Amino acid sequence: MNLAETLRLAIAAILGHKLRSFLTLLGMIIGMTAFMVVLSLLQGFNGYVDEKIAGIGSNTFTIQRFNFEDFKNSDTIAAAQRRNIELSFSELEFVRERSQLIERIAAKAGNTTAEVRRGTQTLSDVSITGAEPAIKDIENLDIAEGRYFTDAENDNSMRIAYVGADIVKNLFPQGGAIGSEITIRGIPYRIVGIQTAKGTVFGFPQDNFIQIPIQTFSSNFGGLRRQRAPFFIAMPKEGVNMSAAVDEARTLMRIKRKVPAGEKDNFGIVTPDAISGLRDSLFGTISIVILVVPAIALMVGAIVIMNIMLVAVTERTKEIGIRKSLGARQSDILRQFLLESGLLSAIGGLIGLGLAIIIGYIISAVAFPTRIPWWSAVIAIGISAIVGILAGLFPAWKAAKLDPIEALRAD
Repeated sequence: MNLAETLRLAIAAILGHKLRSFLTLLGMIIGMTAFMVVLSLLQGFNGYVDEKIAGIGSNTFTIQRFNFEDFKNSDTIAAAQRRNIELSFSELEFVRERSQLIERIAAKAGNTTAEVRRGTQTLSDVSITGAEPAIKDIENLDIAEGRYFTDAENDNSMRIAYVGADIVKNLFPQGGAIGSEITIRGIPYRIVGIQTAKGTVFGFPQDNFIQIPIQTFSSNFGGLRRQRAPFFIAMPKEGVNMSAAVDEARTLMRIKRKVPAGEKDNFGIVTPDAISGLRDSLFGTISIVILVVPAIALMVGAIVIMNIMLVAVTERTKEIGIRKSLGARQSDILRQFLLESGLLSAIGGLIGLGLAIIIGYIISAVAFPTRIPWWSAVIAIGISAIVGILAGLFPAWKAAKLDPIEALRAD
């Protein structure tokens, strides 16, 4: 019996018992949907982190007071708080003037929240940061309208603002934000630029912010210290290896701070690789554990298929006997039942994948970015078919081993 004939018989058996086939599919559909939804959430999170790294420049690094390693436990946190000191503009200028491998380096500070007003309209908990003009190029800012501030405006502590799309949407619903004034803590600022909208990620708005010149921020928000202390973002020159630029910046900072040889850095340097490594260390094991739960649902689906196929073998004992008496070989019977169970499982996996894609679109639109890579979709269908074949292996072997004479006597 050729494969086409075996496939035809398998499809006929599935269609001949529609309700039973649907109930068999249901376990695989639920298992595959749960598995793919969880996978899409994990992939969406990983993609979001990668996009954020690319957004600030995948070829940039940050010099700040603390490093990720300083937050391993309470002892390392306490030690870092005693050892590490806040960064200063004199250190920024020292690195900027002596570096041979860094194209640009600039300071940011703050991330303070404040109430923003325009006339009678008010916005609460708006993120306020100070930045040097070079941040525009270092972070690849996507300006929708207007411009970023200039060196002259920063040096003169001008009260100007570069704002996110939510500020414009809520305070200027009729438009005309560029050139207009908003008030932050009772001080007026003129809007000179608007950033392209980014939307909401993980339930947190990405457009509810205001950036002002860092010198203005220092003057109007109580100086650059503690939580408002500056940090530096640097971009290596074109063709320069990231690790070489990081090593140079580390050396210059140690020289400026007179850190003795052999002693630990009293500052931190964060690279894109460090961010990705932190993500993997935090979520690598968790991701595996999270995926195990829907994988159990797939196992349950496989058990359902095995049970239904065993029932099918019992019901079709006489049919098997007739086929064997007419010359069907054990391999023909085995192949038919394996193909039937594999086909059932693959159809269930395909439907489950479709439902997962629909649910993913809904979740992405409402709150959370999801992503199903094409390779995971192909693997999912393949795995569902393999699970079905493995689940149907024992029932198929049992059917193939039936004695034709005994099978013909079955009621």
